[in-house]
Amino acid sequence: MFPKVFFKHLAPALLAGLALRFFFIWRFPFYSGDTAYYEELARNWLYHGIYGFYSRGQLLPSDARGPGYPAFLAAIYFLAGTGRQAVMLAQAFVDLATCVVAAGIAARLATGASEAARSRVAIAAIWLTALCPFTANYAAVPLTEVLAVFFTTLALLIFLAPTGMEADCNTSNRDLLRGVKIWFAGGFLVGLGTLVRPETPLLLVAVLVAFWLRYRRPANWKKLTLATFWMIAGLLLPLAPWAARNALSVGRVQFLAPRYAETYGDVLPTGFYAWTKTWMFRFRDAYLFTWKLSSQPIDVINLPPYAVDSPEEFSHVTSLLEQYNRTRGMTRALDLQFAELARERSRHHPIRTYVWIPIERSASMWFTPRTTLLPFSGRFWPLAESYHYNPAEFAVTLGFALLNLLYVALFLAAAWFSRTNPGVFLIVIFIVVRTAFLTQLQTCEPRYVLVCFPALLAVGAQLLCRAQPKGPIRETVNA
Repeated sequence: MFPKVFFKHLAPALLAGLALRFFFIWRFPFYSGDTAYYEELARNWLYHGIYGFYSRGQLLPSDARGPGYPAFLAAIYFLAGTGRQAVMLAQAFVDLATCVVAAGIAARLATGASEAARSRVAIAAIWLTALCPFTANYAAVPLTEVLAVFFTTLALLIFLAPTGMEADCNTSNRDLLRGVKIWFAGGFLVGLGTLVRPETPLLLVAVLVAFWLRYRRPANWKKLTLATFWMIAGLLLPLAPWAARNALSVGRVQFLAPRYAETYGDVLPTGFYAWTKTWMFRFRDAYLFTWKLSSQPIDVINLPPYAVDSPEEFSHVTSLLEQYNRTRGMTRALDLQFAELARERSRHHPIRTYVWIPIERSASMWFTPRTTLLPFSGRFWPLAESYHYNPAEFAVTLGFALLNLLYVALFLAAAWFSRTNPGVFLIVIFIVVRTAFLTQLQTCEPRYVLVCFPALLAVGAQLLCRAQPKGPIRETVNA
């Protein structure tokens, strides 16, 4: 897969990447609210044999979170104890493995070019991914991101393997058998990733969309159907035990972790979520509104002006929030009023709700300084005021914002120059599908697009190899 000259850069790049991750672990360790949930699940599973939470002094099984990341934690606890430092160190090495996989993707995308060009691409990819601070930073927080990025990137590499992206009716039986193995293995890895993050099957959606768009002629439908079947079979294999366990333990067949991480019987504020989706596009608003539900009062002074369309609507929202603050919780009746308000806003401004807000959410997730895990506000507007308030914070925030912009620009330029490459086409579809899905969640968290970054950087590395692939797909993606 890799040209020989690549290995001269492998050790230095990985050592530099390891130093960067150790720096974040040593200097900026981070613990989120979700960290405690995953740690409790892992401890209860390892030490008590029950995958669940304590409720009123009793340990009860739960399906609120997928078992992938708690299993990872439990394995580390078994080997090294329950300290968070060991978890972060393990994540650092997993993340470096992802960098190597991303270099493999870059090399496969450049197949058809000269060996010198493929070398440049693979070398660029390993350095870009190893020194990417946005993914490296997540090694310093016990969350699902590092593991989810690894499984997604590895599955992409599998799907780009020889004959993996081929479903033409002219393929031989031997190539078809190899394709079946690749499709099943890719689906299986997506299934493992789904146990970590429930939206991982979006990669499979992207692969199938790319397949059916490229080989849409009726003559190929039989093999397309076969590819679809084996991908789904691979996906379901690791999920079936989890679904069976849920049926026996909590009384419902649950293949994926619930959308809102709820337990059975929870009353969800879906009306409130629907209302926020008509205006919320900034991550900071999740802290001020969504994540305060049922635990903290919500101050109407934090309501942005674009969340209401008239003084009458502002008065109505103020009244609803005052009711919530008095009851210290979201009642069913109150949630229905938020749902009705969401319907009215969507009916009066459908383009804004269904087009502009998702676009703004996409921009917010992709074009951000990504300082969430750092002790910085991430604010640099207005520029003069932010610089005067804290020059060091301003410099880091601006630097991260420009670096993020550079990564996206590299990807867009490389995707354009390599637009005839089916592997690049697949990665573009994956990023588009995943981004579109993320705009429909109750919050717009920039960390959810990190899963795309290794593949994004692997495509960006193609700028160092402008050779356009020619001939059948096997020549394009074979490695």
